[in-house]
Amino acid sequence: MVEVLINAKSRREAQTLETRTLIVRAALRLMLQRGYMCTTLGAIATEAGVAVQTIYNSVGGKSAVLSAVLDLAAAHPGEADAHPAPLRNRVAEARTAAEIVRILTDWIADLNVLTSGVHRVIAQAAGVDADIAELETRRSAQRLIQFGEVASALRSRHSLRGGVSDHEAAATVWALGHPQAYRSLVLDLGWSDDAYRSWLGKALRGALSLPGALGDAGDQI
Repeated sequence: MVEVLINAKSRREAQTLETRTLIVRAALRLMLQRGYMCTTLGAIATEAGVAVQTIYNSVGGKSAVLSAVLDLAAAHPGEADAHPAPLRNRVAEARTAAEIVRILTDWIADLNVLTSGVHRVIAQAAGVDADIAELETRRSAQRLIQFGEVASALRSRHSLRGGVSDHEAAATVWALGHPQAYRSLVLDLGWSDDAYRSWLGKALRGALSLPGALGDAGDQI
């Protein structure tokens, strides 16, 4: 009996996750096509083939749906409702200061490529919807905290530029890697993704590291 109940619970959880993913995928398609304001919960429900109440039960209100859409966009293709490995985990596995900066560069560049469309939706909606403005601020603060952890990791390897606090270093990374910077350079001004990634890596190395810390000698830190 216990095993039957456990199996039934597992099936319900799988169905709930499948329904949630279906809803969020539908919302992603519609919001990229129509924008946030013109995408109603009713339209998402129709696109997903569910009732509006199911959206509230599975995901939440409209701002919660957009938050879930951002998470889905950040997932690697084929990994529905999955997140890339947290930045702190990748940094913790790095053996050198040079590797930390490479990880940081790739993490920022990859996420900006994957989420640029959704961040444009968020930026447009934030000006007219207080809930989305709060979402934008919250996600921005989360990135700042993550970048502070990277700065601390570099400092622990004696590789953070002198005279720069962890908070200042985090703010520098935040500004260089901001989704708006990606949109301006790549989507508006026509830079290639490769050119953006190369620029970002050079800018981060110059802003964060001690002279020589990321060279051959620095690799031994």
